[in-house]
Amino acid sequence: MTETATRSATRREPAGERDKRTRTAVDRWFALYPALALAALLPVGAVTPLFPVEVGVATFALGTLAVGMAHGAVDHLVPLRAATNVSLRRSIAVVSVVYAILGGAVVAAFFLAPVAAFVGFIALTWLHWGQGDVAALVVAGVDHLPTSAERWLSLVVRGGLPMGVPLLAHPGEYRLVAEWIVGLFVVDANAAAAAVDPVFVPETRLAVGAFMLAATALSVGLGYRRVRGGASRRGWLRDVGEVSALWAWFLLAAPVFAVGVYFALWHALRHVGRLVLVDDRASAALGDGDLIGALARFARDAAPLTLGGFVVVGAVGLSVPAGVAAPGDLLAVSLVAIAAMTLPHVVVVAWLDRRQGVWRPGAAG
Repeated sequence: MTETATRSATRREPAGERDKRTRTAVDRWFALYPALALAALLPVGAVTPLFPVEVGVATFALGTLAVGMAHGAVDHLVPLRAATNVSLRRSIAVVSVVYAILGGAVVAAFFLAPVAAFVGFIALTWLHWGQGDVAALVVAGVDHLPTSAERWLSLVVRGGLPMGVPLLAHPGEYRLVAEWIVGLFVVDANAAAAAVDPVFVPETRLAVGAFMLAATALSVGLGYRRVRGGASRRGWLRDVGEVSALWAWFLLAAPVFAVGVYFALWHALRHVGRLVLVDDRASAALGDGDLIGALARFARDAAPLTLGGFVVVGAVGLSVPAGVAAPGDLLAVSLVAIAAMTLPHVVVVAWLDRRQGVWRPGAAG
């Protein structure tokens, strides 16, 4: 077939078929294959508790540099691409104001009440990472989560695995990170350690573990009931397989290493795939089998604000009272900066969720 004939055939292809093929490609490259890769890394994760925590810090830094910081760096274009009546100027202006106000509020919270801000960051990340996974399941077209309540339950489970399970399985390293973060704003190390005590008492850890087990069992059970009622078994098995892999990953791997790999390989890539779908040119490229072209377009759009994100990290590092003198301090500064960018990012993603009907009963995305 000549190139002209190929283009003509592409133009004649029904839009629905092309969209379906593109969504399948997004699910395969940005969700399914990364999930399989994480499962394949389980033996590596299992031995990471034997390594110094600095190995996890380096892994987190590499993942953040490679893709983690970039995944939210196209937020300023989301309203433009996901709505029909938003100009480029308005899209950039509104998102910039949201980032400035909410990001500044988060940094102020860490200065004023670092322990409360740390707990708030954990809760916000729990919400956001669950939010991202539910959207990915919608893109995959699963039909065993037809109601908003079932999707919210899935959010609780999916977001809670990276945030709650390490607290149960590896409290020592989890606490160390909390002390590093609080220690940026509380110069007395003993005071920083005492401040995070309530988060790490056995009662808190056991309560979180019991809650996660119960929520997982309920979500899996309700999904199976949907399968018995006619929903696709394949989609439910995919969901159960991913949840099982995440349980194993966060039970076995050292927390900093586990979160660093998850952030880059799982959460960030799924969001990048979602952004490809709302970019007509990137979506068309992927639909034609041009994965590199779609990624190159995303990388071009994300490059300026990815660099801006690292400027935010530097600004936080220069402003904290305790200074930055060790790898742990660098990780803590990065997490505070990420917290400042996460809150406005969650707002943008929530708007996109609403626009795409992620939480409407029976929505297919």
